[in-house]
Amino acid sequence: MNVTPTTLGNRVEVLDLLRGFALLGVFIANMIHFQSPYLYMDPYTWFSSPSDAATFKVIDIFVEGSFYPIFAMLFGYGLNMQYEKTLANGSAFAPMMARRLAILLGFGLIHALLIWSGDVLFTYAAMGFIMIAVVKIPKKWILPIAAILYIIPNAIFYAGTSYLEKASPNSVLSGYADIQQIELAISAYGLGSYGEIFSFRFVEWLPFGFLGVFLAVVMILPLLMIGAGLSKWKVFERAGEMKGRIVVITVMALAAGLWLKAVPFTGEPTLAAQMLQSVFGGPILAAGYVGLLLLLSQIPLFRTVFRPVSKAGRMSLTTYITQSIVATTIFYSYGFGMYGKIDLETGVWIALGVFIIQVIFAELWFMKFSMGPLEWLWRKATYGKKLTNKEGKGHRLS
Repeated sequence: MNVTPTTLGNRVEVLDLLRGFALLGVFIANMIHFQSPYLYMDPYTWFSSPSDAATFKVIDIFVEGSFYPIFAMLFGYGLNMQYEKTLANGSAFAPMMARRLAILLGFGLIHALLIWSGDVLFTYAAMGFIMIAVVKIPKKWILPIAAILYIIPNAIFYAGTSYLEKASPNSVLSGYADIQQIELAISAYGLGSYGEIFSFRFVEWLPFGFLGVFLAVVMILPLLMIGAGLSKWKVFERAGEMKGRIVVITVMALAAGLWLKAVPFTGEPTLAAQMLQSVFGGPILAAGYVGLLLLLSQIPLFRTVFRPVSKAGRMSLTTYITQSIVATTIFYSYGFGMYGKIDLETGVWIALGVFIIQVIFAELWFMKFSMGPLEWLWRKATYGKKLTNKEGKGHRLS
């Protein structure tokens, strides 16, 4: 039996809505990286102007590290939906998913090497290959295993960092600024040729992107597993009947997440505090955001007003990559050369403006087509058959 893409009638609309909001949050968080040499500075001491300091605080507490977990969980959710669909059809899951992930890996490499080094598609695809086996774990076990895989290694990392900071404060860098790398980044991205940008981007991607895949086993893979587990329990589909439990979890997650995310600002912004904030506070706050959106999605007016956002989420691959294309064009030397020249607040407004344009574009696009352009290309390569991209015809985006 052949595997076919999911039809529009089988879509879970709230998944697209969550993807849309996650894409906005990720873009706002990524904007600091697009516009400045963020990797090579301690932002808690670097931003001296009141405006930049205040904007960074808002982004760091409410946005940074709290939207990519949503995107990762949704990736796992969709992967399990594909798995269950193949079980229902009596078709082979592994070969089809391996093709999808191999193509996504290619998209990630192109994105990372030719557009922006902060790509996540390569990492998600790499973890997806592991998920081909992991997704078969029964639903009563997958969430506990994911929690153990995430909590224990990261708790050890946190405890080790905290111990080193207390035992030998000078052995762990904090308040740092790698001036040489900052100058090299400005020289490459702000002033260099495309070849110089490519070289610098490649050197950046090797440790943070390529080698970061190994760290993703305890950082990203558990989030994909959580998403798959939620899919097995049909949490999003059953949000209405689970409203009471979702309310309790949402309130607890928002409170705990915001408290943890504020730790570097309520005390010293040590590396241990930053780890506590990002590694634990980020995903917990993400869970609160997901719960809040699930509850709001039960309100017809909310669904109607924000349905255009779900259209951007429906073409998530296209939206994500075009965000990088637009942002690098704005900031890099081959475009408008604004790298290092604007404040953080302006960067946030640029992200919001670009996203609004993307939402409008998605709304117009889906009036005629059934899939985003990159989504169509992805599925065309995956299924190896004739797929139309006309509204009302052919297969729809899964």
